[in-house]
Amino acid sequence: MKLVLVSAVALIDDQGRILLAQRPEGKSLAGLWEFPGGKVEAGETPEEALVRELAEELGISVACGELQPLTFASHAYESFHLLMPVFSCHAWEGVPKGREGQALEWVKPCDMDGFPMPPADIPLLPLLRKLT
Repeated sequence: MKLVLVSAVALIDDQGRILLAQRPEGKSLAGLWEFPGGKVEAGETPEEALVRELAEELGISVACGELQPLTFASHAYESFHLLMPVFSCHAWEGVPKGREGQALEWVKPCDMDGFPMPPADIPLLPLLRKLT
């Protein structure tokens, strides 16, 4: 089974809310809510991939040093196995905007159960509730 390395982040604002992005139509798992991030390209570290993805997808600038390792997810989907290092981040420049047509929502961790998520993201919720 193919292994896919994806890096994700819990962007946490000063009110303790975490940013969720809704996967747009046309992508796999469209309509589900996820933590921002994306595939780690050849030659990139997970942190570098996040810095690139956050600039591309949300129009924000994040320094690698602001990304704190938090946990990881490992999940077998039908056609690949996902390995996803997850970071937390409290500081960035700019205002997040969905640059790829995705909806964004700032959500308190205790309210995340109301947002349908990909299977790999669901096990992260208990840890995130303890974080904020």
